Amino acid sequence: MSDLILFWHRRDLRISDNIGLAAARQKSSRVVGVFCLDRNLLERDDIAPARVTYMIGCLQELQQKYVRAGSQLLIVQGDPNQTIPALAEALKVQSVFFNLDIEPYAKQRDEEVKKTLQEKEIAVETFWDQLLETPGKIVTQSGNPYTVYSPFWRNWSQQSKQSPVRDLENVKGLTNQEIAIAKKVGVIELPTAKDLGFIWDNPLLLTPGETAAQKRLAEFCDRAIYEYKEQRNFPAIDGTSRLSAALKFGAIGIRTVWQATIEARENSRSDEASDSIQSWQQELAWREFYQHCLYFFPELAQGAYRKNFKNFSWENNEDYFQAWCEGKTGYPIVDAAMRQLNETGWMHNRCRMIVASFLTKDLLINPQLGEKYFMQKLYDGDLAANNGGWQWSASSGMDPKPLRIFNPASQSQKFDPEAEYIRQWLPELSSIDTEYLVTGKIPDSERDRCGYPQPIVDHNRQQKEFKRRYQLIQTTS
Repeated sequence: MSDLILFWHRRDLRISDNIGLAAARQKSSRVVGVFCLDRNLLERDDIAPARVTYMIGCLQELQQKYVRAGSQLLIVQGDPNQTIPALAEALKVQSVFFNLDIEPYAKQRDEEVKKTLQEKEIAVETFWDQLLETPGKIVTQSGNPYTVYSPFWRNWSQQSKQSPVRDLENVKGLTNQEIAIAKKVGVIELPTAKDLGFIWDNPLLLTPGETAAQKRLAEFCDRAIYEYKEQRNFPAIDGTSRLSAALKFGAIGIRTVWQATIEARENSRSDEASDSIQSWQQELAWREFYQHCLYFFPELAQGAYRKNFKNFSWENNEDYFQAWCEGKTGYPIVDAAMRQLNETGWMHNRCRMIVASFLTKDLLINPQLGEKYFMQKLYDGDLAANNGGWQWSASSGMDPKPLRIFNPASQSQKFDPEAEYIRQWLPELSSIDTEYLVTGKIPDSERDRCGYPQPIVDHNRQQKEFKRRYQLIQTTS
């Protein structure tokens, strides 16, 4: 009988195009999966019920995929540094394989688990799977990590990309005796999100699991990707891939995604279509840029990249923050976006920029509060992407042209000109004239009739105040 390999799943909840899993299968015909419901993550105060619901759904399908391949996916719960080594030791596994991560906690966790396993004389093999280009490969001429996206993209896009790897198949799992041993050391049935204390009763935008992710990718690359450049900024249009949650949890392999863009480009019949595909490829590169940044600058998770921003005098008005969270600011595009977030666990990317700019530049509230609120709601919430987006919007990040202020009215007029998105998420305003909705200049009588609040701040006045405070930290830093 071949040596037993335990494959530890984390952000790679699939059996297809999984580099570490494919390597395990190549080494042995006995491969068993394990996933740890990590209390160090699940007990944080920024975990979204929608995100846990999606993750559990991915795990449910992954268990089924393992069974069809001939093996099992085991579930444990607690501290990975205790549960993973204990399971590996009890099952007398030859080695534990897993794919690496870029987040600060994950890096520390992985080192601890690796050390504990090696102390028990269990071999450990690790791989990079969630990125097309691994940290350290894309660097400047002086060998430093990039802190600006454009040169990162130029370098990144010139590198050859790995093809998808083979699916897991024809494997052997645990014997009945080994299953009994695994249960004695803590293997449990997969709980529901509600069992874990996370209640999300609304539908998810994308069905969890790799089957749904692959289907969504195929649908996107069949049509929408060819118009992506023009349509991606209009929140009323289904013009984006909506694969962000699948990529966050690894329900789909990044090499599979990239391969689909290459095939789409080969099928494109116009320069405009080809440009649209490249625009989406650039978004995939943004994802990687933010992950590389967090890997090399883990302090980003704790606050501003620009040191002088630590001296910025945020007002942090609690009433303003609550109005923003609840979609009651009196600015229709902002409120529509926040309602979408609260009701679906997702927000269109253009709107993420609008509401982040509004919180920081109009309400003068520390972006870390908004960043955390997003993580408490988003079903696709990813530390690197969320942090990178908020730092970009707040002018506190690596952007070489940091001072951007989004005007809610001009953003509405440009990207929701018929107020379709606003009406969808603010149905109480559905009878109000489009011009009023997109400019935000709703007559008081109409606001009163609809029960819609007055603007909580004046945009023009607030942007001047933000600029004043911003200039102040430039001169005092």
